[in-house]
Amino acid sequence: MPAKITHFDIHDVRFPTSLTGDGTDAMNTECDYSSAYIALHTSDPDLTGYGMTFTIGRGNDIVCSAIAAVAQRLVGKDTEELFADMGKTWSLLLGDPQLRWIGPEKGVIHIATGAVDNALWDMYARSRSKPLWKLVVDMTPEELVRSTAFRYITDAITPEEALAMLKEREAGKKEREAKVRELGYPAYVTSAGWLGYDDDKVAHLTKEAVQQGFNHFKMKVGLNLESDLRRGRIIRSIIDNPEYTTKKVDPKSIVGKNAGPTGSVFMIDANQVWDVPQAIKYVEAMAEVKPWFIEEPTAPDDILGHATIRKALKPYGIGVATGEHAHNRMVFKQLLQANAIDVCQIDSCRLAGVTEVLSVLLMAAKFGVPVCPHAGGVGLCEYVIHLSLIDYIAVSGSMERNVLEYVDHLHEHFIYPCSINKNGRYTVPSNPAEGYSIQFKESAFAEFEYPHGSYWKGVIAEKQKAKVNGMNGTNGTNGVNGVHH
Repeated sequence: MPAKITHFDIHDVRFPTSLTGDGTDAMNTECDYSSAYIALHTSDPDLTGYGMTFTIGRGNDIVCSAIAAVAQRLVGKDTEELFADMGKTWSLLLGDPQLRWIGPEKGVIHIATGAVDNALWDMYARSRSKPLWKLVVDMTPEELVRSTAFRYITDAITPEEALAMLKEREAGKKEREAKVRELGYPAYVTSAGWLGYDDDKVAHLTKEAVQQGFNHFKMKVGLNLESDLRRGRIIRSIIDNPEYTTKKVDPKSIVGKNAGPTGSVFMIDANQVWDVPQAIKYVEAMAEVKPWFIEEPTAPDDILGHATIRKALKPYGIGVATGEHAHNRMVFKQLLQANAIDVCQIDSCRLAGVTEVLSVLLMAAKFGVPVCPHAGGVGLCEYVIHLSLIDYIAVSGSMERNVLEYVDHLHEHFIYPCSINKNGRYTVPSNPAEGYSIQFKESAFAEFEYPHGSYWKGVIAEKQKAKVNGMNGTNGTNGVNGVHH
């Protein structure tokens, strides 16, 4: 009997990463990596879909409420009917005539839709006993086009153009799949470059990353030029030193990337902190550390601002990257049409799920811009390896210049965590039961669900105690998620 979606569970899960400075940058100085998480249940007890979207703490509960509102549209639906046309299903999720008003297609309602769409894709992959990437690359070009969101982007790419491009890529799919299974997918590391780390920690983590096989490294910038130059020089002094690395680098993978003498590549990320003139002046001053690109130099919605910055920095060989806060496919369309970016950085749950991601992959492939997804946060690394594999095997056909962000945080909470091989590349997810790889262990809820998980109960109890002590003339100390302890 066909399964129907019967109900869903939603979890507000928050990890106190602000205590160690993980995730800190010029704009986001206190990050508690958080997951607004949904489990979609069906009448088949063996078929459940898991999805999430990412926040950095306060407001995660608001996203959870929005997820519930969107997911309600799926209750009672036949799963096979939903799977048969995922593009149509995506339109159903976005099509509530009242909920749409509080976007439309942006903000909390959009990222909530991403969690639900991702859960449905996870369920689809599990129903076919395939990892998500394998489900999609095994689709015919016609099926993949039918699974893509094309509304509002046909002035950049039409379904017919996408179909022709996918058919061209068909010939080498098996060879590309075999190649990436053997080698792994190229990765870069951000874990050494958080703004809240001191110089010793930056140096230690950079050396560690070099030893793990990475040759692309990213650092957060934007609060203090002198400090950023100092930290940049520390990282460059390590990654450019042949004493620390003997890794052979494919010359094709570093063309136009300002690579150093060992073939190592350095990138910087300002997380939207500057106005356009500020961005140009600041990055020009950092040219000596030879970044490949500046990521999010200004407001994520400012397409023409990005184009201006890109033009000004071109003489220095420094490119522009953005996308983690590009809230829908239309923003990416305009960035590509305006020649505003050198690197397209999709986010797996800022966009409204796999269906919308496919539309951006197709546009980027048409415009010849490499896709290097954002993955700084809980669960994002687990998600985006699937998206990069889809891009390489089925869409762009290339991974030579692409690199996928890797952040070494919180993977232990997932049943199917991502992993990095000895050459600093993502291993290909291969468990037929893992779907989109985003299922949490029950222990994550027991400890970190907010506010009733054991960790947060302890923090709240401490807060209450501090409040009582304060009334008696003593005071509390630091805070996480606005809860002082």
